[in-house]
Amino acid sequence: MDHSSAPFTPVVPDARRLGRPLGGWRLRFYTVIFEADTPAGRAFDLALIALILGSVVVVMLDSVPALRARFGLLFDTLEWGFTLLFTLEYVARLSCVQRPLRYARSFFGVIDLLAILPTYLSFLVPGLHALMDVRVLRLLRLFRILKLGAYVAEYGALGRALMASRRKILVFLSFVVMVVVVMGTLMYVVEGPANGFANIPVSVYWAITTMTTVGFGDITPKTELGRLIASVMMLLGWGTLAVPTGIVSAEFTARRIHGRPSTRTCPSCLSEGHDPEARFCSDCGAPLPPRRHGG
Repeated sequence: MDHSSAPFTPVVPDARRLGRPLGGWRLRFYTVIFEADTPAGRAFDLALIALILGSVVVVMLDSVPALRARFGLLFDTLEWGFTLLFTLEYVARLSCVQRPLRYARSFFGVIDLLAILPTYLSFLVPGLHALMDVRVLRLLRLFRILKLGAYVAEYGALGRALMASRRKILVFLSFVVMVVVVMGTLMYVVEGPANGFANIPVSVYWAITTMTTVGFGDITPKTELGRLIASVMMLLGWGTLAVPTGIVSAEFTARRIHGRPSTRTCPSCLSEGHDPEARFCSDCGAPLPPRRHGG
């Protein structure tokens, strides 16, 4: 079966950690909000993605002075509409789990709060402009775009690949740091303050910009030996830029080959992350609810 046909499988929190409801309206809400293997759950995710993107577009357009002067009232109305909808979503998430404080303290719980808090702060604290520009609060609304990571499966797959590769990436970054420190110190000795390399930190800054192939040009070597070292740094930069990409790509490919778990929850032990084609729970052996398609 091709699992790429389900692009909106969210990375949901563990049902045992948050407490999956046992029945009633809370269970129905939980199934729609936190699980995506139902038509209603998929529709909810798609609608929420549309709202997030729409709210971000409104914030960006609102920052243009000409558009703000002409459509300010419309932008404010839309912003309050988005805020109320996100507030209802936040309250629904807290109400349909047995341990709401755990969700509130989770990463996406904090993001949900940051998505609605600026609008209320600008309304409840009129004198806040004396301490900071209200535009800062408007920019904080862009945190809503981070909510997308909960609804697009590829975000979760990339995050898991980065976590699995973190030690290799850390070793690589430590190697890069050693190289730029050594080469920067060497350039300080070769070029010296007379050619713009005033101290070792400034020389390390030059080594970083050169190795990353940015090359601002504010500091350039003047001697022949310095230019030779700079050439080696540029060629070395080409090679090093490909290393972290290869590490993450290899891990990403390996995890994609092993398939992607579904969001079905075992009704007996509340475990998640079962294979899409699984019929029984891998932890307790109880029958799993059928995986619904479509919607």
